[in-house]
Amino acid sequence: MSTFDTARPTLPDPATAPELFEGVLPRRVFAWVIDCLIMGFMAIVFGVIGLIAGFFTFGLAWLGLFVLIPAVIVLYYAATLGSPNRATIGMQVMDLVLTPTRGRPLDGIHAFAHALVFWLTVWVAWPFSLAFALFTPRQQMIHDYVTSTLMLRRSPMIRHWSRMRSADNQE
Repeated sequence: MSTFDTARPTLPDPATAPELFEGVLPRRVFAWVIDCLIMGFMAIVFGVIGLIAGFFTFGLAWLGLFVLIPAVIVLYYAATLGSPNRATIGMQVMDLVLTPTRGRPLDGIHAFAHALVFWLTVWVAWPFSLAFALFTPRQQMIHDYVTSTLMLRRSPMIRHWSRMRSADNQE
């Protein structure tokens, strides 16, 4: 066992629990597309509301349109990743869940940091971040390493953690 493994012994291993990692990367891509469609729809709805409100406020509401896209992204991720499901709607559809790797709970600040670093890496170097996941054992992208998170399949994860708990109780 390496030093890295002993520092985080409760993390699932692709060698012993491959079902948790099967197809995670393509599922993440499809989840991102679903989330972008949802956020795009939200931006259109809020944009139309802002345009209409601008006529009633003599153009003052139009100033809010400059922060519309970042606000939609922040609100969407705060409401979904910060929820007990720990997944955006796209992640839920694709059977994914975001899991912290350092034994602390995934709180709102941690979920916000994950989303912020994700969008920064997507805007700056998305091919590198995606390629990075191809060479990591747990298919973690750059923003996963930076924020100490792990993306797993939800349905097998529930079975995996119950096995881990029962093994800990037997010791």
